[in-house]
Amino acid sequence: MRIIDYVLITEYLVSIVCSLYIIIAHASYFKERFAKGAVSLFMLAMLFFLCAYTIKMVTAVWIRVGSAAGDTTAITIETYTWTIAQAGTTLGLFILAILTFTKRYDLFIKLRKFDKQVEES
Repeated sequence: MRIIDYVLITEYLVSIVCSLYIIIAHASYFKERFAKGAVSLFMLAMLFFLCAYTIKMVTAVWIRVGSAAGDTTAITIETYTWTIAQAGTTLGLFILAILTFTKRYDLFIKLRKFDKQVEES
């Protein structure tokens, strides 16, 4: 392996750790919001983006280690995984860009109907 392989793998691993930390740190928010039946679209897009990004970075490590080791047998699976993760990353970024452009950070997705008692409160 060349020095660039070590640098890239290190950067990818730091990215994975950071994105996993952010996902875990916001887990209580999502648990609470899913239980209440409504979640912020901005936060949901962030979660979607971070999950796809994490898969993408794991795939990047997989590709980098495989190519540095001279393994070319799994390139097809790695490419499909990368493509699916890139689609998720792009969709998450697209939603975040639209929300940022419209300055509509307060949009919520209603996951289920609220009880009448909750709505009357």
